[in-house]
Amino acid sequence: MTDVSALMLDMGRRARAAADALRATTPDARTNALTRIAKGLRAAEAEILAANARDIENARASGLSEALIDRLALTPARVEGMAVAVETIAAQPDPVGAEMARWTPANGLDIARVRTPIGVLGVIYESRPNVTADAAALCIRSGNAAILRCGSDCLESSRAIAAVVAPAVAEAGLPADAIQLVPVPDREAVGAILSGLGGAIDLIIPRGGKSLVARVQAEAKAPVLGHLEGLCHTYLDAAADLDVARRVVVNAKMRRVSVCGATETLLVDRAAAERLLPAVAADLIKAGCELRGDAETRALIPEAAEAVAADWTTEYLAPILSMKIVDGVQGAVDHIRAYGSGHTEAIITTDAEAAERFANGVDSAVVLINASTQFADGGEFGFGGEIGISTSKLHARGPVGAEQLTTYKYVVRGQGQTRP
Repeated sequence: MTDVSALMLDMGRRARAAADALRATTPDARTNALTRIAKGLRAAEAEILAANARDIENARASGLSEALIDRLALTPARVEGMAVAVETIAAQPDPVGAEMARWTPANGLDIARVRTPIGVLGVIYESRPNVTADAAALCIRSGNAAILRCGSDCLESSRAIAAVVAPAVAEAGLPADAIQLVPVPDREAVGAILSGLGGAIDLIIPRGGKSLVARVQAEAKAPVLGHLEGLCHTYLDAAADLDVARRVVVNAKMRRVSVCGATETLLVDRAAAERLLPAVAADLIKAGCELRGDAETRALIPEAAEAVAADWTTEYLAPILSMKIVDGVQGAVDHIRAYGSGHTEAIITTDAEAAERFANGVDSAVVLINASTQFADGGEFGFGGEIGISTSKLHARGPVGAEQLTTYKYVVRGQGQTRP
């Protein structure tokens, strides 16, 4: 029987030592490791897919929903996507040591604000094995050591990916313990990470369902960067172009219903509901989406079921969409303030002034104008990948890439000054 507590404390000690050593490595060495990982992922495609097939078989046997199986599933295209994401991260400027600002105040000191790694990250995630590759690559690029704890449903897939990462890291001359995957499925490992592993962990990043993130935020003894849920909205303004509205709304909801950037509530300006809603709803129904709406919406869309209070606060992660008619931009903003999770919101409009009022009025991590909420993704932002999307307002917000995984310090150069 594995002593999980002892295992985790040992991983924490090794990660702390690796983080200290990783700070001293060069950008070229980190790039070399990333290039090797991308090459290794392509070479190990068959092994990764075979491991993923075992995970999917076990998931179906345990009754995992199809939405979560979609998150879990890997294909040759998705393995290639992981490799491309790692290559994109490898091609990015290395953030470690980058000068953010420099100035000289009246005392004559030369003061620089410089990016530096956070240290050791504890990353806890559920059904997505690609997070193993994304998190490893982003932590290497940002000079952080990481302890990765995947869900038991993707353990086989994550082990296969970690088997690519480990030799690539070592061959590039980086600390062998820079990226460690928790090798056991025991839930006790999550509790150990939340304890901070004796002070070894500097930041905990949860990426998963509402219950996981809520537990992390409630129990963690180290700082947490994460989001509780992705309750995203798309608002159709009175000045929305109908063709754009139809195209964007279907994509925002139905491209992949299981991602946190999927639209869960559609808000429609009362002034244009009769013009916009019937066609948009017909497209959604044709795409297989179940609709739920308020009384005013159902008068226009009789196929929609009655929306209840819980619908405005539900992240469906399924082909279900709630709909509500509101009074213009302010009505949309008021609804989002009352029910949103601070993740991602979108407005469809040809009115630039309305777009700016919406963007200024909505206090969410990502606000889109005339584009699908499914663009709330680090890869789409040019980060190569993301370790998650933060709805926090401190340190990092929105998609979290390598740059967002750094903090900063001040390097102050003097010529013998003393303070009077």
